[in-house]
Formats: sequence, C-alpha cells, structure tokens
Amino acid sequence: MTRHQFSSSPLLGCIADDFTGATDLASNLVEAGMQVVQYLGVPEASEIHCDADAIVIALKTRSADRDEAIVKSLEAVSALQSLGIRRFYFKYCSTFDSTEQGNIGPVAEAIMQVLHVSQTIFCPAFPENHRTVYNGHLFVGDKLLNESGMEHHPLNPMTDANLVRVLSKQSTWEVGCLVYSQLENGPESINEALRTLDADGKRLVIVDALSNQHLNAIAMACADLPLITGGSGLALGLPKAYRKRGLLSSYPSQPSMPVVAGRTAIISGSCSPATRKQVAFIQSRYPTCWLDVRRCVADPLGVVDDILRWSFKMDSTKPLVIASTADIAEVAALQAELGTQRVASSVESALATIALRLVDECGVRRLIIAGGETSGAVVSKLQVRRLRIGPRIVPGVPWTESLDQPTLALALKSGNFGGPDFFQLAVEMISK
Repeated sequence: MTRHQFSSSPLLGCIADDFTGATDLASNLVEAGMQVVQYLGVPEASEIHCDADAIVIALKTRSADRDEAIVKSLEAVSALQSLGIRRFYFKYCSTFDSTEQGNIGPVAEAIMQVLHVSQTIFCPAFPENHRTVYNGHLFVGDKLLNESGMEHHPLNPMTDANLVRVLSKQSTWEVGCLVYSQLENGPESINEALRTLDADGKRLVIVDALSNQHLNAIAMACADLPLITGGSGLALGLPKAYRKRGLLSSYPSQPSMPVVAGRTAIISGSCSPATRKQVAFIQSRYPTCWLDVRRCVADPLGVVDDILRWSFKMDSTKPLVIASTADIAEVAALQAELGTQRVASSVESALATIALRLVDECGVRRLIIAGGETSGAVVSKLQVRRLRIGPRIVPGVPWTESLDQPTLALALKSGNFGGPDFFQLAVEMISK
C-alpha cells in the first residue's frame, strides 16, 4: 500500500521557527524522496495544496516574543490538523538558537499539550553540517557550541553547550538525555531508553547523534511518535522509516531545478562567520554594494534609493551582491549605541525593500538570501506564500521556486551553512 491508498491527506506536517530553517527541513525531506510544499506563514484553508507527502509551514518565531511564538505555532498546528495530518515535526536551528526564556521549550510544550503527547525528543544534530550532540553537549565541528562563534550571536547568543541545561531553563517539564551508548543497538534500544526516561518523568529528551547512522536509527525508532522536534538532519531518515511502514510510495520522487529567467541578486544580512567568508569570496567576482547600517537607521529610504541607482548602472548579465554583513565587533558597537532590535529591524526592512524593488524595477527573478531573519523579511515583502522545493545546493539549502506571481527562484540560506564558495555554487547551479 502507498500513502495515497490510505488517505489523500499529507503524511507529515512541519512547523519551522524561521524561513531558512523551513527550506532546510523541506530540502532534506525532498532529498529522501518526499514531495514537499512549503508555506511562508500560516496558510488559509483555501490555500493549502494537499497533493504532497509533507507540508512545511515556515514561521518567523525564533526570536519573537514567547507568547507570540506559541500562538503562531499553534495556529500552524491547527491548519495542519485540518488536513487530517497526525504526525508533526517542530523544526528549530541545529545550533539550538534560543534564550533562557525560549522559544524552543515553550513552543514544544504547547504543541505537546494540544496533541496530548506525553513525551517527545529534541534532536538538533546534523552531522553533514558538522552539528553533533554527545552526552547532551552540542558541538559545531570540533568546538563546543559556546566556543564556536555562536556565543556572539546578535539575537540569541549561545553561551552553554549543555542542551539539557539550556532546555531545562526554558521549560516547565523535566529534561532527560538519551546518550550515545544507547543508540548503538538500534531502534529497539532507543525505544527502551525512551520508555525508561518516560517512567522517570523525563518528558523532554535531548538525543545524542554523531552520524547519519544514528539519525537513521532515531528516525526508525520515532517515526510513529505524534511529535518530533529537532533540526533538519533527522528528516533525512524519516522517509525511509515511513516507507518501511507502508506509509509512502516505494518510488521516491526526484526534485527538479526551477526554470526562471532573469537577473540574479545575492542579498546578505547575516553576520555569521560562514557568511562573512562567503561574501569575502564573492565580492571580487561580482559587483558588490555594502549597506551602511548606521544610515539604514537614520535614512532608510535614502539607502534604498542609492542602491537601486547603483544597480541600474551594473552589467545586467552579472549577479548583483548587496551585503550588510559586518564584523561582530562593529555590529556589537552599533547595537550598544542604537539598540539591538532597532539595528536588526532597520537592516531587515532595508534589505527587504531593496529586494522588492530589484524584482519590480530591475528584472531580478533569481534571489539568493543569506540569513534566517533576512530571508523571512525578504519573502514577506515579496508576498511569497508557497514554494516548490528543488534540489539542494549544499546540505540544508535547496533552490526553490515560488508558486505565486511573479515566479521567482529563491535560495534561502541559514547564516551558518555552506562553505566559502556557496554563493558561486548557487549562481552556477541556477545559470545552467
């Protein structure tokens, strides 16, 4: 039996706490052979496209007020429940971006209450992108999370790598850990460990993972849970687990590239170390304009007008690069002087307005956006509501095609993802 013989409803409903994280998750599901449609914001019932194996709803709740994040997340759950979906995935960043107040723990607990779930797992590991969890501690490459650069994150600085401690501070229920040694004997050993933790009152469980083999075992063990939470790595193993249960077609679908003609623009708002290297790599190859962050606060319309005038002068056959990416010390100084939220919202608003005007006035139809908050602001300004997920550029970042007008090719990249040549790889892929 295939999934479609059971029901016309999608099998899996996903809620992601930012837009790049949503495409990251959707990309991994697509790579593993699922058909996926992604919505940007909670869709109306009339908007929802049911001919898919999975629906991903992208929210902008990672750094939102906690109560707002809970309300929006539960609205997404309700929309997915209206389709008859009974399996849910709450996706957050593989670096567990959050504060002592949330939003990972509070949102997960709220969803658990609505779904009447007694226990769920927290699995941010994504070994392909060098995120692993060992004895409850999150590593980025060979560095603990709090020594990886994430301790300087402008919105959610991560100063503790112990995820049991991090999650405990923002949750009301007890947190346990399913450690590396309990993964080695496969799915039944994992299920037994979860039952033991549940009996001990541990409703929230951090799960170790050092390899894709571990993720596959976790997915096989947990595929029947009503709710899974994690980064996108766990999604690589879920489709196989669903196929083994007869819930998906045994013939995986293949993603196709968006076919969209027009100019290409790279817009970077992330200050992560990875993105700074990527901008440094690309600026010698394509015309690059740097956003004056201080002026964005004082004269945002003037900044946008100046960049549009610059864009019109550039060779239309070459991608445009527009970056606010800056040194951490410089960003920190501006935040101290002008206010963190004021700086962030001014930059996001300016970059989103620039993107809209590039589409409306300069014939840009292919956009590569770096930074989760920046991506959310840009696609909201462009009023993009639905995406078809195409093939991956690098792990966690696919090319996508908007299902709205005008048709756009979009690559939405988390600040931390990709090597120094990411932008070049993305440009070459869409130019073939």
